[in-house]
Amino acid sequence: MIIREMNEADLDEIDELEKQLFSSPWPKDEYVYELNSNPFSNLRVIEEDGKIIAYCDWWIIYEQAQIATIGVVKEYRNKGYAQMMIDEIVRDSTEKGCDFLSLEVRVSNIPAISLYEKNGFIKANIRKNYYEDNHEDAYLMIRPLGGMTNDETAGN
Repeated sequence: MIIREMNEADLDEIDELEKQLFSSPWPKDEYVYELNSNPFSNLRVIEEDGKIIAYCDWWIIYEQAQIATIGVVKEYRNKGYAQMMIDEIVRDSTEKGCDFLSLEVRVSNIPAISLYEKNGFIKANIRKNYYEDNHEDAYLMIRPLGGMTNDETAGN
């Protein structure tokens, strides 16, 4: 099992997983954009025996980081793969000096909300009618990261 950067060869498999995992899947061309044109995106996959079992995308925009998506193949859920993705995102975002990490999650997605709360995210707001497929609300959840150290802010 390895965590690695997503690449174009992964996109057909990611496209199929999106359709299986999400009621509002991102189209393949959105991932093409994320890989090739979005300077803020960071994409990773967890691969086991040549098969993608989890993936994520997050954006780092100056001092802010935002989780765009985390997907885990259904038969691999509750085995720590989403936690591995969160750990990767937090590590990278912290190393890059981000002050906080945010995400939106469906108010009905109790397993994801529980995972995020376990990882220090708090519900900061509600985004009304956030999801296009059924107009479900989303929680905006935020986790402080700390940003730069005092030495960095002092110019040392």
